[in-house]
Formats: sequence, C-alpha cells, structure tokens
Amino acid sequence: MRDADFWSKMAPRYARAKIGDKAGYERSLRRIEPLLAGARVLELGCGTGLTAMALGPRAHSYHATDIAPGMIAIAQGRLVEQPVPNLSFQVAKAEDFGPGQFDVVFAQNYLHLLRDLPGTLAHIHAILPEGGLLVSKTPVLGQAPFYIRWLVPVLQAMGKAPFLTLVTAADLARALSDAGLTCEPTEWHASRGRDLRAFIVARKV
Repeated sequence: MRDADFWSKMAPRYARAKIGDKAGYERSLRRIEPLLAGARVLELGCGTGLTAMALGPRAHSYHATDIAPGMIAIAQGRLVEQPVPNLSFQVAKAEDFGPGQFDVVFAQNYLHLLRDLPGTLAHIHAILPEGGLLVSKTPVLGQAPFYIRWLVPVLQAMGKAPFLTLVTAADLARALSDAGLTCEPTEWHASRGRDLRAFIVARKV
C-alpha cells in the first residue's frame, strides 16, 4: 500500500482521535505561535488540519499540506465550517515547492515518516530564506522501549503500521545539521509519562 493510501484510509479514525496529552500539545502551540508572527508558513504532514486551524491565525499566511487526499478532504471540510481567511490546504509534499514562498516550515509527526529524510531536509533548506525556520515535533521511537521497537516492523509486515524510521533525537539533530540547519537545544513538551516527541527549532544561517 502506498503511503498516501495508508494515511487516507486512516483519516476518519485520525480525525475522531482525541489528543492524548492536551497540556503537552498546548505547550507546543504556545512555543510555536511567536515564531509565526508575520511569517509565510508551510506545514508538512498537516493531517486533518486541527493544528493548522489553531496556528493559522498567528501567521501572515499558512499553507497546510499532506500527501493523503483523505486527510486534506477532512481538513478542507473543517475550514468550510470554521473559516480562517489566511489558511489553505493542499495535497502536496515538500518537494512541490520552491524558494521564495515561505519563511517557516512546520513539520509535526512528519520527519520520521520520510523515506528520504536527508533529501527532504536538503530541499527544505533550499526553499527557506536566510534566517528561515524549520520547526519540528517528531516521535523518536528509536528511544522507545524495546518491545515497541520490536513491534513496529511486525505491524508494518501486517499492513497495520506505515513506513517509519526509528530515529532518536540525536539522529534528528545530526540530520538537520547535515542539511545546513542550526538547531536550538531539543525540547520536550509532554506533561506526563515518558516523552518520545522531540521538539526542535532549526534555522537556516
């Protein structure tokens, strides 16, 4: 199954799911909001658009994308019900955009799903202006307990899990640096339990 087909199939369930750690999620939103002021924002992997709806009003313009048509269809429905004037949705990936369009790229729950992480990061670097930001929040399942790391390939073989890479926070920081981006210290925003989502702000200098 293609990645886009997998995520389109998951879209209705994804849209119904509740945020597991609402306090941690809101902490991330508060951290991101000031970075978007006056910026042209590209979100990669926006899913059904919940975060884009929250962050869109903070930016000059906010273009949210996902590779899955099923996800974007739900996101566009949300936008019809609750219009945000400067927000738009599109079925697209990073490589569909060129330089000069965006000041900030936001990737939440996205980088670990890439089949070519170095290639996509290199493209993001190319489209960002000097001083532009890549803001990411990524599951670092390479730091998860052994049973989770063992279970992922089993679920993938059964068609129950998507393609993903078991990255660590150090892996991500290294990949961002290799792409020519300068990383701020990794942050952890969970309000409870073991935090396996690395929040990293990286700047093109």
